[in-house]
Amino acid sequence: MPINWNRVLTFAASGLLIIVGGVAAAPAPVTLQEDNTSYVLSNGLVTARIAKGSGDLTSLKYNDMETLTDQSGHAGAYWSHDASGGVRTIDHQVTIDPKSTNGDRGEVSVKGISGGKRMGRPAGSGAEGDFPADIEIRWCLGSGDSGIYTYCTFTHQPDYPAGSIGEARFCAKLASMFDWISVDAKRNKYYPRELRGEDKYVYTADQSENLAYGWSSTTKNVGWWIVNPTIEYLSGGPTKIEFLCHHDTTQVEAPCVLNYWRSSHYGGSYVNVAKGEQWTKVVGPFLLYCNSGGDAMALWNDARAMAETEARLWPYVWVNSVDYPHRDQRSDVSGRFALDDPVALDGNFPGTLTVGLAYPAYDAASSRGGAGANSTHIDWQTDAKHYEFWTHGAADGQFTIPSVRPGTYTLHAFADGVLGEFARTDVTIEPGGKPVDLGSIRWTPVRHGRQLWQVGTPDRTAAEFVNGDRYFEMDTQLQYPKLFPNDVNFFIGKSDPAKDWYFEQVPHNENPAARVSPFFGVSGNGRATPYTIHFDLPEAPQGVATLSLGICAASTRTVEVTVNGKSAGSFEQLRGGDSTLLRHNIRGIWYDRELAFNAELMHAGTNTLTLTVPAGPINNGIIYDCVRLELDENQHLAPAGSQP
Repeated sequence: MPINWNRVLTFAASGLLIIVGGVAAAPAPVTLQEDNTSYVLSNGLVTARIAKGSGDLTSLKYNDMETLTDQSGHAGAYWSHDASGGVRTIDHQVTIDPKSTNGDRGEVSVKGISGGKRMGRPAGSGAEGDFPADIEIRWCLGSGDSGIYTYCTFTHQPDYPAGSIGEARFCAKLASMFDWISVDAKRNKYYPRELRGEDKYVYTADQSENLAYGWSSTTKNVGWWIVNPTIEYLSGGPTKIEFLCHHDTTQVEAPCVLNYWRSSHYGGSYVNVAKGEQWTKVVGPFLLYCNSGGDAMALWNDARAMAETEARLWPYVWVNSVDYPHRDQRSDVSGRFALDDPVALDGNFPGTLTVGLAYPAYDAASSRGGAGANSTHIDWQTDAKHYEFWTHGAADGQFTIPSVRPGTYTLHAFADGVLGEFARTDVTIEPGGKPVDLGSIRWTPVRHGRQLWQVGTPDRTAAEFVNGDRYFEMDTQLQYPKLFPNDVNFFIGKSDPAKDWYFEQVPHNENPAARVSPFFGVSGNGRATPYTIHFDLPEAPQGVATLSLGICAASTRTVEVTVNGKSAGSFEQLRGGDSTLLRHNIRGIWYDRELAFNAELMHAGTNTLTLTVPAGPINNGIIYDCVRLELDENQHLAPAGSQP
């Protein structure tokens, strides 16, 4: 059989290439053994034991070193929705026999047939289970692979009852030797058991920006990583914040690595399926990667390089007999956005352009399918039921989204420096893999007249504000009154967002005894907090002024607005409940809001506009993406109570 040079190069990337007489030695072939309870896949470097009754990974040995723990109440690594609990389990499927590939690859499958019973018992589900779907879990090992792939297929049959998925994830509990956590550049540190004290939300991060994450051992110089080659099977698109790593304390201290594809965190995501509906989703494959031979940072950087390698290999050629179109059945979708906006005087985008194809927005019952259930509007930020495909475009608007499955999508785009979002419905990708060119696409962002000023940069994050680079610290709400005892006073043209605007506006704590409680944030209440913006106008304005907010997250329902001490209205019924402030992050579900008011509230000379978060629990507040004021001299507000 010819040398699989991709495997050789991948093997070399982990620092494990064996050189014999100046020639790269071929890696050992994959072998498969089984007994009544388990499959064992091995390639001389990695040995994996899979439970036939559930599809759990009960052991993963790397260089004969056990990397998992079985003391946490679960198998070492497991899907929250496993193959047990249905009417029967098909536990004797060898989907790729290594004997038929000359040891190049082996794959096994464990499949649970629901028969209408709810499968899986994630956090928050009852004893009856979570979701009525057949569950097939596969494990695949290649010759030379320094880790093992896993993926899970959910299939809701038309005769199964309606249902919705709760928490849905893959989780690995690691051996106690792992003492260095690597989430991203800021959460990357020595973290032995005796130093742990933060709650787990300190270690949530953007999934799309962190495709390789995990733990390493400073005593054994070994790393253990989840490597996602794509985010197409994850929820919430390129801005989704989620758990990546933390330490589990539920039953026994254990370093924990997770791959969430549906959760309730930071605004959550949804999978709701009706009775009579045929629905299938393949989550993965992704790689459980082990490496060795360097310090913690070297091992992490190697894992990140492996993520780039895996991304180039996506979609994997070896995946068969599930709903997984190969490269020749997927299309590259390209086009060019032409930005028509005053901020783009040269026609180029002022910052990063993000473009995606997602399932069209829809409404679905938010309960477990009960009659009369409340309806929830689901868009790309909250969808976990379907696949999404995203890329970054060039400054001139050119973009190519690779390997898009056939289907009908909505085209979305957002860009740093541009407030709002572009959307075009009914983009159809036909089977057959033919490239799709969408041509020139004109994008005219919404404007409300001449821009008077703007605080912050619309980029779906508050990173440019004070402590925006330290958002994950548990006491940020208590840091605010220390840094801004007289609250925020921001002077247009003089103040610096990085020095003069705090990244979250929360009730102002006045209790010196206030403390942080892990998992519960800061207890107690604070007084109302005003953020005052000072600005000059050369002459008295007329017409309509519009205040626009780009909102990264909110847990307050109201923000009051005054102009020169007089009420200009308020932002009501903000989209709250995403717990972003409580759970130490910088964004949840992004949206924008507008408030129009009579421009005669302003005058020539110095003016003030004040945004006030009401008194209340210190965890309740708002995180702004940006604040913008525009003026249209040619518009007039209708008198209060008049009919349109």
